[in-house]
Amino acid sequence: PSRTFHRNNRLLTSQIISYYESINQYKKELPEYFNFASDVLDEWARLEKDGRKPANPAFWWVNDKGEEVKLSFEELGALSRKAANVLSKVCGLQRGDRVVAVLPRVPEWWLLNVACMRAGIVLIPGTSQLTAKDILYRLQASKAKCFVTDDERAPAVESVLAGSQFLKSKLLVGKGSRDGWLNLNELL
Repeated sequence: PSRTFHRNNRLLTSQIISYYESINQYKKELPEYFNFASDVLDEWARLEKDGRKPANPAFWWVNDKGEEVKLSFEELGALSRKAANVLSKVCGLQRGDRVVAVLPRVPEWWLLNVACMRAGIVLIPGTSQLTAKDILYRLQASKAKCFVTDDERAPAVESVLAGSQFLKSKLLVGKGSRDGWLNLNELL
């Protein structure tokens, strides 16, 4: 069994080296535009749908209580298109606009990553330990037009809104609601 592993490992290593050499010699055709969401995720969803790729979860999240979210490539693609539409149509964001996301690692965090890639929006992730002062700095430095967080961290954002002249929209993740905030889960 170990010989099979090592034999396969050598093959993969040689393929990687060959690919690396071809890039260094500028022989590899690189696309002018590349979008992970449409070029990879949607392609894998199509291959699964056509039966040319086995069905495997594209996303599998489990929290400390044992609750889980499992999405196929097709489901993740569809949800990311909806989230991209929320960002572009509801929040009015365009390609190149910035979104600050301060969330714990909940499924919506990954969904926002893919949605931003799909829409060409720049995602600025922030740790959930940021203080109001940290949030204000990130809003001013990035000129972000949208902020995404959960109900626990929303008060820190609200406390610095006066200093954030570029912010157009605020999205709340979860089941809560707040005045002046849109609920991402409801919009999806």
